[in-house]
Formats: sequence, C-alpha cells, structure tokens
Amino acid sequence: MRTKTLKKNKINVVTLGCSKNVYDSEVLMGQLSANKKDVVHEGEGNVVVINTCGFIANAKEESVNTILEYVQKKEAGEVDKVFVTGCLSERYKPDLQKEIPDVDEYFGTSELPNLLKALGADYKHELIGERLTTTPKNYAYLKIAEGCDRPCSFCAIPLMRGKHKSKPIEELVTEAQKLAAKGVKELILIAQDLTYYGLDLYKKRNLAELLKHLVKVEGIEWIRLHYAFPTGFPMDVLDVMKNEPKICNYLDIPLQHISDSILKSMRRGTTQAKTTKLLQDFRDAVPGMTIRTTLIVGYPGETQQDFETLRNWVEEMRFERLGCFTYSHEENTHAYTLHDDVPEDIKQQRANEIMEIQSQISWELNQQKIGKTFKCIIDRKEGNYFVGRTEFDSPDVDNEVLIDAAKHYVKQGEFIDIKITEAADFDLYGEPV
Repeated sequence: MRTKTLKKNKINVVTLGCSKNVYDSEVLMGQLSANKKDVVHEGEGNVVVINTCGFIANAKEESVNTILEYVQKKEAGEVDKVFVTGCLSERYKPDLQKEIPDVDEYFGTSELPNLLKALGADYKHELIGERLTTTPKNYAYLKIAEGCDRPCSFCAIPLMRGKHKSKPIEELVTEAQKLAAKGVKELILIAQDLTYYGLDLYKKRNLAELLKHLVKVEGIEWIRLHYAFPTGFPMDVLDVMKNEPKICNYLDIPLQHISDSILKSMRRGTTQAKTTKLLQDFRDAVPGMTIRTTLIVGYPGETQQDFETLRNWVEEMRFERLGCFTYSHEENTHAYTLHDDVPEDIKQQRANEIMEIQSQISWELNQQKIGKTFKCIIDRKEGNYFVGRTEFDSPDVDNEVLIDAAKHYVKQGEFIDIKITEAADFDLYGEPV
C-alpha cells in the first residue's frame, strides 16, 4: 500500500567502496543526465541504484545491509524500484538473487548498457569523458585502466573487474580537458594497477608518456598517482615526477607485507630486500616525495616472527602515510585454500600496533612542518574550519590542513599558501600568508 506520493522517476545513485566505484557512479550519472533523466547522488529518489563493493568482509556486509535497507523502503512504498550493480553484484549475483529476490535486477561491473536500458536510458558512446562528478569541484578521479592481471593470492579484484584494460591516451586527455573546463584543478589517477598502464595497448609500460600528455592540459595544476604495484615499477615515471611541477611528489604503492615467506605466499613477486631498495631508489630519485602504503596483517600462516619483521620494518622505513588492514578470507582466491589461522583478536591487535607506530612517525614528521609554508588546495568548510591539503595528501585518506574560519577567510577550490602553525598526529593547523 502506498504511504506517500513519490516524485516520479527520480534516480538516486548510492555509492559504496573505493574511488573506482565513485568514478563508475559518475559515468552512470553522466549517461542518465544525457538521457534527460532526473538523477541525484545519495539523495532522495523513487528509483535507487546501489553501486556495491565486494572487496573484503566489512565492505560486503555494508553492501548487503544497504541493499536490505532499500528493499525494506520498497516494501514500505517509499521507493518504487531497487537496482544493484558493482563488484558485489558481479561476484555473487546468483547468491544475491536467491537471498534478496526483492531487488528488481542485479548487474555486474561491465553491464552499464544493460543497467541504463533497465532505467529507460540508452548508452551513448559519444559521451567519452562526460561525468556528473560527485567530489568537491576542485578535484576528480581519472580512471586510466580497468581490471588487473596480477595474481595476488588474497585479492578478489580480478574476479570482479576482469583482466587489465588500459584506456587510450587521447581518450584520457579529452576527459581531463572536460574536467578542467568544469573547474577541476587536481586529477587523481586511479586503476587497479597504474604501473601496468599501456602494456595491452602500446606493448610497453606507458604511464610516463600518459603523464607527459596530461601535464599539458590547461587548468590542471596537480596530478596525483594512486595504486602503483611494486614489481616492475616503471622508473621513468620518477623522472617525469621530478621534472614536471604539476605531478605531485606523492605515490600510493600498496606493499601489503614485508616478511619474505608471507610475500611469497601472497604471490607478490618481490622480497624484503627488493622492496627496501625500490623505496630507497624512489627517495633518491625524488627527494622529499611522500610515499603512501597499505599493509595487511593476519594473513594465513603469519607468525609472531613475521609480524615483528613487518613492525620493525615500518619503524625503520618511516612512511609518510600508511594504512593497515586485517586479512579477510575471500572465496575463490588462492589464499582461500589456506587455513585462516590467525584469530580475529590477534589480527586486530597487530593492526592497532602498526597504526600506533605510524601515528608516532606521522606526528614526528608533522612537527618538522611547523613554521614552513605549503601550497594548499582548499576542499571544503567543516564546522569552524576551512579544510585544505598539501600536494603530499590525498583526499579522504591523508592529513588535512585546518584553517580557523573565525580568523581567516579562504576560498574553496582555490590554491592558497598556508604557513603551518601547529601539528597533531594526522592534522596540520595553519594560516594564509
């Protein structure tokens, strides 16, 4: 029974998971908008599209809970239709259809044309680079490739996203130009693995070449690199980073672990010695660069000794940015054949220990910034502060620069020179100069 009248055919897109999903939602919304559909991101609408994440247990749980929440709204007459797309749907469609049959239709990660059809829209090929961005207007994600060819034992991404597929340079330049025309000043390059870029199209690792084209796009002032794989890293990228002021001296390179036996079982194709040398080469090539990494603790067979090797290495390497996750036992991955033998409380304890070390390192590195001036981009105003970032910080995951709004006015979306006056573990405080 209808409880209230709904605004007819307003489509609400709900995004869960990583920046790659944000990008996919933006492409979907761009297509819907071009089809003259009324579309909002995480607002109110009588038709709901949930873009799910299926990466690890917590993400899957959040996706399932969100689907159930909207199915209940449908039963209560608060929404008319619920569609589900994205990684969870790609990976578990038969199970989901059986367990949550009240969803109108499930779509995988590569079924955008079919999803659009279900929403009464046509897929328009000519819309390359047209997206309705959901991020603050000054930055946007640029997805340069889809899928992954790496054999990492713990990772389900190839199951959900398929093989690596690069986008042509000219297509990415067009997209960057369109974003710049809308006021975007910072591009955050994303892919499952940036370092593989070009191998399929150009028969060589071509990330450096892509960067040389992107720096020529007028209006773009910062280009940031996310998700680089350590094995086979194309070192010519560092030359471009060093010589092109638009490329942020920043690299996100998920290393996952450092104990040789765990790296071998993870199928990472590297060793502690090789990884340590690679990071030293990075720092030699681009002095002052910020390295962000992510680690996994509690992988099957991780002994106390393996963990201590990792912990000591984190202390020694002094990463500028670091995140740590507990291992999630994922079906159909190679690691799923191993015994998930580290208890949950030990996994959590190890993650907390790593983050405690990192918090101290971050605090010490931040203290060195007091009195120095940095070029910052202002993302937003939150409470009593304007919130900005230096070139060494990516949105949502890294440090922020807070400017007291009662004392200073700065314009959102603009670059401002900020002198750092105070520093905490993960935040800097400053004033415009």
